[in-house]
Amino acid sequence: MPQPPAPQIWDISQVLRPGLPVWPGDTAFASAPRWTIVPGGSPVNVARFETSTHAGTHADAPLHYDAAGAAVADLNLEPYLGPCRVIDARGAGRAITADFLAPRLGQGPPPRVLLRTFDVFPHDAWVSDFTAVAAEAIDLLAARGVVLIGVDSPSLDPETSQTMDAHHAVRAQGLRILEGLVLDDVPPGDYDLIALPLKLAGLDASPVRAILRGLAP
Repeated sequence: MPQPPAPQIWDISQVLRPGLPVWPGDTAFASAPRWTIVPGGSPVNVARFETSTHAGTHADAPLHYDAAGAAVADLNLEPYLGPCRVIDARGAGRAITADFLAPRLGQGPPPRVLLRTFDVFPHDAWVSDFTAVAAEAIDLLAARGVVLIGVDSPSLDPETSQTMDAHHAVRAQGLRILEGLVLDDVPPGDYDLIALPLKLAGLDASPVRAILRGLAP
């Protein structure tokens, strides 16, 4: 019998590279060779790199917004793996509110929700006036059984926020966060998400390789 086609895969990760836009004042990505293959010398290439824990597509750990929160190496991986829904949230304005999100969420969403806000993801320039997420929208997601929120913007809260209202709503509700997703080519709908953070001891976030898999028909 013919085999069913393999599910389509969307890579929704940024490329970690020199020149990658990062939060103003944060550590820029840099890399350099440590050993290089040469005749009679090293038989291998080995490189080193430096980056922020929040570079590119990344998972925030509770330690990022809670001094007593868990580090990324200590997190349960279950929220980062499983059914999710991609929602087109373009046109929300400065922040995605509960009123904006509710009719797009439906009555029974999967436990992971990813929100697209950019018409075209800004791969080569930092955008300061990105769309944030209101704390009330976080509360709505939690009430609907959502355990992870993902956004294509670099943060749930505005760049100038000092109160971090959305992050603290996430803390209060026990959700997990993905930021910096690239959702340009992903139609709204339901998928399987795989976006596992690295096991970095004592750190507040981790870059992830995030992918979506199409659901079996």
